[in-house]
Amino acid sequence: MSEAKLAPNLPKWMVDHANAYMSSGGKEGHVYTVTPPGYAEMHVPALLLTTTGRKSGEKYIFPLFYGEDNGRYIIVASKGGAPDHPGWYKNIQSNPQVEVQVGTRHLHAKAVTVTGPERQRLWEKALKFWPPYADYAKKTEREIPVLLLEPAV
Repeated sequence: MSEAKLAPNLPKWMVDHANAYMSSGGKEGHVYTVTPPGYAEMHVPALLLTTTGRKSGEKYIFPLFYGEDNGRYIIVASKGGAPDHPGWYKNIQSNPQVEVQVGTRHLHAKAVTVTGPERQRLWEKALKFWPPYADYAKKTEREIPVLLLEPAV
């Protein structure tokens, strides 16, 4: 992931988190401690997702919270309940081949947006690792995409 760079316009807390994650080789930042408004302190697993920019063709890194499902990683394109999808999700729609760092592990994966009953099942799992997703869903009219990162074999 050396040719990749942090995505532009990330909030400061995400930049700080991603920089700690990258500079430690994944020894720091894999579990992120945060106290969201209205919630108790949480310890949330985080990964670094690298996508290819749909316009620039450059590789961008995004820190995201995640869950696990049968050897795959669950991520959610919430953007805090904003009316539009996050840039990383738009990149995936153009090119689903991604790179992922989970702790010290680096892998290539394919990002797949899930639908129907599978989306609902994984949404419920996502609410366990990041309960604020429920609040985000109330703030937007769009259905928040749920994705699986399927490691390349």
